[in-house]
Amino acid sequence: MLARKHILAALALTLLGGTAQAADEVVVYSSRIDELIKPVFDAYTKETGVKIKFITDKEAPLMERIKAEGENTSADLLLTVDAGNLWQAEQKGILQPIKSPVIDANIPPQYRASSHEWTGLSLRARTIAYSTDRVKPGELTTYEALADKQWEGRLCLRSAKKVYNQSLTATLIETHGAEKTEQIIKGWVNNLSTDVFSDDVAVLEAINAGQCDVGIVNTYYYGRLHKQKPELPVKLFWPNQGDRGVHVNLSGIGLTKHAPHPEAAKKLVEWMTGEQAQKLFADINQEFPANPKVAPSDEVAAWGPFKPDAIAVELAGKRQAEAIRLMDRAGWN
Repeated sequence: MLARKHILAALALTLLGGTAQAADEVVVYSSRIDELIKPVFDAYTKETGVKIKFITDKEAPLMERIKAEGENTSADLLLTVDAGNLWQAEQKGILQPIKSPVIDANIPPQYRASSHEWTGLSLRARTIAYSTDRVKPGELTTYEALADKQWEGRLCLRSAKKVYNQSLTATLIETHGAEKTEQIIKGWVNNLSTDVFSDDVAVLEAINAGQCDVGIVNTYYYGRLHKQKPELPVKLFWPNQGDRGVHVNLSGIGLTKHAPHPEAAKKLVEWMTGEQAQKLFADINQEFPANPKVAPSDEVAAWGPFKPDAIAVELAGKRQAEAIRLMDRAGWN
């Protein structure tokens, strides 16, 4: 009888172990809102049978939660926006490398961490928006030129506290050095028509209302507002086409250091960088696919082609602290 009990116990442990190895659930901590990611995860579950459980919150609390949970975390993956945030996660030691020829083949190296700890999933350009009533496209050239006297009292900006602006400033430092970048940022601040705004939609609305003539925004905010107001007299302009190109950042994903199901999580990331998921994810978010084999939606494509900055986006993270200090010195609040 005792031997039979031992055999049954061993069999139970084997079955339990087999269930754990099967990893029929992957847990994602996500700073992207539910409606932007649920259709993608539902499509993966339908195709593979693997359930995706996701918890949404702001990126900072999610990173601190993963760090605090340590080896006991339930999170397999961290999904967030901007290379600056992904860089922070990497520096906090809460991610681990994903070594995958599939991901490497799907996503260009400038949109992945050199450490392999995260990869981009979708791209957004942070570009110039302008009033079609008060600005001619021929008047616009570069980000740097927005510091010129011509734009005094005509520029709107979002707060410097947002990582999107910190990353843009970081890439300016990488391109021009700190001294010249500080001159550019001071020029922007001097040209502000009003106090900085809390979000990009407010910048676009301010241009529409005549509070300013030009601003700097992420493309997907423009896409969302334009969908609501197709007659909006505001358009996008692609700057720096004669030199470094438009600043591009991303949303991306990383494997947590203590992921309970690392192999299952890796398979999900590989799928998310593939053509089917890239099309779905980018179209829902009105972003550009990170996989160059996938075309953007017709709506996004209608904004026109542009030359992107070839700088590796992880440099936005590496120079983030320097960028924040510089913006503070320049008076960008």
